[in-house]
Amino acid sequence: LSDLSFESYSKTLYRSELLLQVAGLHESTSTSPTPPSLIIVDRLEGFLCGAGGSSHGGSHPAQLSCAAHLSALLCDTAAFLTQILEQRGSNSGPCRFIVSFLSEVDSGQGSKDPSGTDPLLDVLDRYFQVRCTLDPDRGYGAAAAGVQEVWHIYLSGRGITEASFTKDREEKPAVAQEWQLFIHPDGLMEFNLV
Repeated sequence: LSDLSFESYSKTLYRSELLLQVAGLHESTSTSPTPPSLIIVDRLEGFLCGAGGSSHGGSHPAQLSCAAHLSALLCDTAAFLTQILEQRGSNSGPCRFIVSFLSEVDSGQGSKDPSGTDPLLDVLDRYFQVRCTLDPDRGYGAAAAGVQEVWHIYLSGRGITEASFTKDREEKPAVAQEWQLFIHPDGLMEFNLV
């Protein structure tokens, strides 16, 4: 992983600045000896707001369109950088991206839609192959386990490569994977497959 380089964009940038920064990665390949193999965008929901910094309140069509545009640009950029990395013989593997997103449903700010889904997440799921969902254990799991915190971690989406088969050997979509993360008082982290 010595060839691993990454670009990280903080939530202080506005949407247009993020678009320019990500689009600029295409141009940086001519001046950079090694293009990034990891792009990290923290709190994507902040980039879907206007310059006033309001929340994505209600997922207006313009916000859904912006989410699709940013997602498509990230996918295109990762594919382009992967091609450049392969042409240059880099052993870092394909360019990937990690995007964090706090939905209004999860933050408690969203409307009380009975389905409990955020329309912005539906847009993001069309572009991103794997979703990692982190949920704090709100029960007594931490105290019972003698740890400071317990989190449930779920991986789901069409990018999960471990396919399962029916008894007739027909492939069916991979099922969501779940882990528990135990954070001990001394900072030690322990993962358990559920």
